[in-house]
Amino acid sequence: MSYEPEFQQALDEVTKALEQSTLYEKHPKYKKVLPVLSIPQKVNQFRVTWENDKGEQEVTVGYRVQYNNCIGPFKGGLRFHPTVNLSILKFLGFEQIFKNALTGTPIGGAKGGLCVNTKGRSENEIRRICNAFMRELYKVIGTEKESPAGDIGVSGVEVGYMHGEYRRLTDRYDSGLTGKGLDFGGSLIRPEATGYGVVYVTDAMIKHATNGRESFKGKRVAISGSGNVAQYAALKAIELGATVVSLSDSKGCVISEKGFSEEQIKNVIAGKAARKTLEFITSDFGFKYISGARPWTHCGPVDIVLPCATQNEVSGEEAEHLIKAGAKYVAEGSNMGSTPEAIAAFEKTRASSESPVWFCPPKLANMGGVMVSQFELAQNAQRISWTAEEVDSKLKSHMIAGLELSMKTAREYSKEGDKVKLPSLVVGANIAGFLKVANAMFDQGDVW
Repeated sequence: MSYEPEFQQALDEVTKALEQSTLYEKHPKYKKVLPVLSIPQKVNQFRVTWENDKGEQEVTVGYRVQYNNCIGPFKGGLRFHPTVNLSILKFLGFEQIFKNALTGTPIGGAKGGLCVNTKGRSENEIRRICNAFMRELYKVIGTEKESPAGDIGVSGVEVGYMHGEYRRLTDRYDSGLTGKGLDFGGSLIRPEATGYGVVYVTDAMIKHATNGRESFKGKRVAISGSGNVAQYAALKAIELGATVVSLSDSKGCVISEKGFSEEQIKNVIAGKAARKTLEFITSDFGFKYISGARPWTHCGPVDIVLPCATQNEVSGEEAEHLIKAGAKYVAEGSNMGSTPEAIAAFEKTRASSESPVWFCPPKLANMGGVMVSQFELAQNAQRISWTAEEVDSKLKSHMIAGLELSMKTAREYSKEGDKVKLPSLVVGANIAGFLKVANAMFDQGDVW
């Protein structure tokens, strides 16, 4: 097997969490699970070709990595981005196994995507790319088998084109795609779900750590990214009384010492929908765009850190800077947003009575998106639509339940016991998700 750094990093995190807990000591049978679980049940790789607006043929590689379906049909996003490769999709699919298990609903783990840059392309060309991708993907998906969703580069627009092509190819409506438009089976709160979810779980962390004395109100929040997750995390944080001081994209960041307004965040949402860059959008606000920089060393004093862009976007040095800047809560809206060195820096502070930092990994922090995707499938199956209030309430309750389960599991299996006030959510979330899937694998004969 070739070296796959992103996947290896994700596997190492789970391996470390299991080995540094008491799980194997208490239940040795679980040692045999991870070697099986770490290998996907199936990897689908295929050629995708289309004609661009210049009349030229383009070709690239598409993937769907189906990791584990012991607790339910495969479920996970589709990513359209020039960095897409098998290592990244294996890491994302592997993470998805545990994240989906933590939702408390019966869904397995998968991930897929296309190695393509969609920036600057016309809507017609985007449609042709989506249709070409679906002409291969349709062979391996469907509600009872596999349920894809959006991810980086795949918004409701792309989901709509792909769902339409699936329907034309199969004469069926059961693509399993989620993130659909509201006119044809989509769920309210789906675009907002991951961003809202990361804020809900962080707010619950704050209330637990302070015995209910504090919340988001009055806190300074550093956010990276400017896509769906960052946008709606920012709006929800502002709604709860916080000051959001940063946003970013792949080229740089923008800092607002006084905080972005709700109107400014909505302008970012509109600009991103029109495929404009963050630099171009925020120039109208009079903000300086810091090219080539991430926000972490520029954002000033902060209480809460929400990485919401991409993997490994917080280094060990940046983590140390954020700790010195006063950060108390870090929750990853992005998948594997922090490097192992950054996680270690945050985790070691929990033993400090003066300045502990409570770190929430993405398996828990960003499961809101897949949670509402599952709500969408439930509504579709019943041919009904829930109100925004119903979906939001269910989302919030599931995020809090996931936090409580992770804390309980950490207390049960962490070697720290009651020595620290704040249990390790890295240990708790990893083991809680692992146990649900492992038990299903034993029950079904995948391991014995």
